[in-house]
Amino acid sequence: MEEYDLIVIGSGPGGYVAAIRGAQLGLKVLCIEKYPKLGGTCLNVGCIPSKALLHSTEMLSKLKHTGSDNGISIKDLSFDFPKMMERKQKIISNFNMGITGLFRKNKVETLFGVASFKDKNTISVATEGKETLVTGKNIILATGSKPTELPFLPFDEKIVLSSTGALSLTKPPKKLVVIGAGVIGVELGSVFQRLGSEVIFLEFLDQICSPLDQELAKEFQKILESQGLAFSLGSKVTGAETSQDSIQINYEINGEKKHIKADATLVCVGRRPNTAELQLDKVNINPDKRGFIPINDKFQTSTPHIYAIGDIVDGPMLAHKASEEGTACVEIICSQNPKIEYYNIPGVIYTHPEVATTGLSEKEAKEKNIDYIVGKFPFKANSRAKCVDEDIGFIKMLAEKKTGRIIGVHIISQSAGELIHEGVLAIHSKSSAQTIAEMSHAHPTLAEAMKEAALVISKKAIHI
Repeated sequence: MEEYDLIVIGSGPGGYVAAIRGAQLGLKVLCIEKYPKLGGTCLNVGCIPSKALLHSTEMLSKLKHTGSDNGISIKDLSFDFPKMMERKQKIISNFNMGITGLFRKNKVETLFGVASFKDKNTISVATEGKETLVTGKNIILATGSKPTELPFLPFDEKIVLSSTGALSLTKPPKKLVVIGAGVIGVELGSVFQRLGSEVIFLEFLDQICSPLDQELAKEFQKILESQGLAFSLGSKVTGAETSQDSIQINYEINGEKKHIKADATLVCVGRRPNTAELQLDKVNINPDKRGFIPINDKFQTSTPHIYAIGDIVDGPMLAHKASEEGTACVEIICSQNPKIEYYNIPGVIYTHPEVATTGLSEKEAKEKNIDYIVGKFPFKANSRAKCVDEDIGFIKMLAEKKTGRIIGVHIISQSAGELIHEGVLAIHSKSSAQTIAEMSHAHPTLAEAMKEAALVISKKAIHI
């Protein structure tokens, strides 16, 4: 039975990064992956395929809506959905091979199969009826999460879709009801709306993408509605009736019963930790009532040499959060002292325009009794945004009133996911709005809006 310094269960953004970092620090590392390809949910059925389709459909949408304004005339503009899906799959395959190459380069061993504990150090890996036993001095659980089903609406991936099923459709539905207007829902809803689907959201809460700053969320909803997406907030889904090629969703608003019919429904009501197959009871690890594994500040579970990271522990379910935890966890195992600034992990919604945020929202600042000031700058006053037909949205910056130190940045714009990192750096370095205001930003660029928002806080605004 082979023994390893470190066994990582799961090869997603948390797992594969942890495995490589462990090997770099001199550990003998094994990574166990349930599925036949490396990369986990993010690469195979999540972040990467959805962004590939968002890009393809955004190109289509921009040509359709702004092509003529730019002197571009295309007769009979159309799309080839199978070709889009083929491109998506090619991107996935390239990254699958990339991770395989990184493992080979760093001498990380791989074992494919379903992992479960035999005892505190021994793991069974089952593959097609064959069992392989391995032992590890240290074990990191990085098994990720999976879509949550509604109890009365199990996934069949034909009419009732999870995000995984939606990324594997052979044609866009004519009418799609999305249950849940969170990040995954609005991204995939945008994809199909651009392809001609009628898309309606049923959201239980009174705000879309609930973690967002409230002002940001309201503006974001208005923009999506202007693109043709429809939202019914405060809607409680109570049941459904399916047939061979359609579905009726029953729901309530303020006690009033309603229903809506569609070709398919996409259920995006959250994700849950993927730990059922690990047999954690054999190693005295007890997930909480939500299924998350409790850990201490060193990622240790109740069994100290077994660690947990990513979607199976508390916190935002973000690929980059899992990667940061994977790196930090291994460095702790190797007696280093890394730090993760959880309050400053950026979040991005890859719609058009994009939405990006980091640090505190206004609501969070008020809850912490922070006296703050807001600097806001609209992209309609940004020259680069005007030149590239991207003048909707704004940058909103929060800073401590007394010190001017930046505590939050919130953006709606083209490339918000790229722009947000100046805000991440500012918060990380405890920079003031005055520091950003004094920095020279190239002209014309979208990034100038960051300087302008800081100038508003510094009471030196020029362009508004």
